[in-house]
Amino acid sequence: MLDLILFAIPALFVLAGALIVIFAKNPVHNSMGLVLTLASLAVVYITLNATFVAMVQMLVYAGAVMTLFLFVIMMIGVDKAEQTKEEIKGQTFLVLGTLILLGSLLTYVVINSGFKWDLWFPAVEYSIEGTPNLIASTLFTGWVFPFEVISILLIVAATAAIALAYDTKTVRKDDDD
Repeated sequence: MLDLILFAIPALFVLAGALIVIFAKNPVHNSMGLVLTLASLAVVYITLNATFVAMVQMLVYAGAVMTLFLFVIMMIGVDKAEQTKEEIKGQTFLVLGTLILLGSLLTYVVINSGFKWDLWFPAVEYSIEGTPNLIASTLFTGWVFPFEVISILLIVAATAAIALAYDTKTVRKDDDD
């Protein structure tokens, strides 16, 4: 029963985040819904004892990629008057209440388990496949060239997005005069 609860709650957050991505009208709210989806998916990975995948999910997708998304959204221009005002009344208190609830839940779990996580997540036989050492040695020996090509491609894409956004704002200023 505990396994079902530990899966169902993050799964509901994944669905809620996906619905926010689909139905929110503000692009910043859409991207925050995607952050909720990605972070909840990382929690699902933790319940499946895939901690390495969960950490990669949080660092790469919920961290780096979403920072890039927000940066591009802000550069495109979310500075219109109708998008900067607070549309949900009391959303600050809702977020604060959610953070207090999550902090209280985490404190309860830590105190009840006596700082022993094996009570909540049973021990699993780990195989040598999929360990961080094996993944890193494969990635940085046989796949180092494709890895570097992708990193250069991402840098070029980010630079192009910045150049396009800057050029558009320069043209708009010239047209107003």
